[in-house]
Amino acid sequence: MKEATGKIIKGVGGLYEVYVEGLGPVECRAKGILRYNGIKPLIGDNVKLEILDEEKRIGNLEQVLPRSNSLIRPAVANVDQAMVVFAVREPEPHLNLLDRFLILMQREQVPVIICFNKTDKAAPGDMERLSSIYAGSGSRVIFVQARDASTMQPVYEALLGKTTVLAGPSGVGKSTIMNFAQPMANMETGGLSEKIMRGKNTTRHSQLNYVTRDTYLCDTPGFSSLFLPDIEPEELQGFYPEFASYNELCRFPDCVHRREPECEVKRAVENGLIAAERYENYALLYDELSSKRRW
Repeated sequence: MKEATGKIIKGVGGLYEVYVEGLGPVECRAKGILRYNGIKPLIGDNVKLEILDEEKRIGNLEQVLPRSNSLIRPAVANVDQAMVVFAVREPEPHLNLLDRFLILMQREQVPVIICFNKTDKAAPGDMERLSSIYAGSGSRVIFVQARDASTMQPVYEALLGKTTVLAGPSGVGKSTIMNFAQPMANMETGGLSEKIMRGKNTTRHSQLNYVTRDTYLCDTPGFSSLFLPDIEPEELQGFYPEFASYNELCRFPDCVHRREPECEVKRAVENGLIAAERYENYALLYDELSSKRRW
């Protein structure tokens, strides 16, 4: 028996698969002391384990190491970033939904990469427009055609050395991007365990997919709606970084940039310094939060 460290990539029914560099996935049960101390291991947890049988890859999960963060949906720990995928067209990108996702991730202090797929479907000016809308959002924007591997270098570079949550609505090519990562994983590891391979294309349970050294990708089910986190309407402007340089110039110090006169944020929108689409989404979300508070 020997000690090792690894990362939980899957957990179902009290069994955990822990990826150990140089060995691969090890099937583990959690020691009773974890349950006694009220510690529930999560996908993405870095752990210490005792390897009972190296050939059969069986071990005991002994200790959960400190987490940098944890998400609820999906239930995953130690997330370095999220990559949210939308199509340039077919379907048209739902920007209000995208803004909701950005707010959710900002709330958890998880950086976001916005990946617009299907560039082959783009009309003239589509990519420039989308890039301009999110230029001040604090998120990196990349454009790819997931079925053309020659365009996927930005995705590979963005994933490398990170634990990434991959998210987005159905029909945008998210599974194609996930499948792009899988051949790299197979080449790196020389063949994963049958248990991992059986479940690699399902999203019924959250799981991490090993891509290459220190690089993991967590697939999530497609979403068509997202609820805003429990924040006050007045807090919402803090999730729009492009407003920051104009906030203090407004006439009223408590301006929320909706119906107040002499609002510098609204003036910046009129002058094209803030994307109108971002402000329109802000206004819709602000009113949604205000309505929720009244009830």
